[in-house]
Amino acid sequence: MSETTDQPVARPSAVHHVRLTVTDIARSKAFYGRLLGVEPAIDFSDQADDPEARSDPQRFFAGCTFPVGDQLLGLRPVAPAGDRFDSTRVGLDHVGLAVGSVDDLHAAAQRLEDAGVEHGEVMEMPQIGMAILSVQDPDDINLELMTPLG
Repeated sequence: MSETTDQPVARPSAVHHVRLTVTDIARSKAFYGRLLGVEPAIDFSDQADDPEARSDPQRFFAGCTFPVGDQLLGLRPVAPAGDRFDSTRVGLDHVGLAVGSVDDLHAAAQRLEDAGVEHGEVMEMPQIGMAILSVQDPDDINLELMTPLG
């Protein structure tokens, strides 16, 4: 049996993880811990000042990883201080995180408000059957909390 160029190399069933490059691991770890309501499942962020740890995959590059349902969201502290995310460059545009309902989006907006975190409004988009709430992380990476309408 020969392979053809139109057959996929693999058939993934889900996104396993996303890792974001951050400028300040302590600040980002605190932000994502508050946003997600969980502690990291894997955490080597206390080694962020160790150059060996920052290049060691066994120590998750001195970063940390949060559980998000069956997936993982990781943070890697390698961006230089003062660097800012740009969604118009090649790479990541935003990260969408699923929540259970529109009520959950409104509750999240209130918790963000109470914590002093700037965020957008809950936006219902009936034409695509979704509702979203946008928030920027400390490095200006856009996150969208989203849920189906109805």
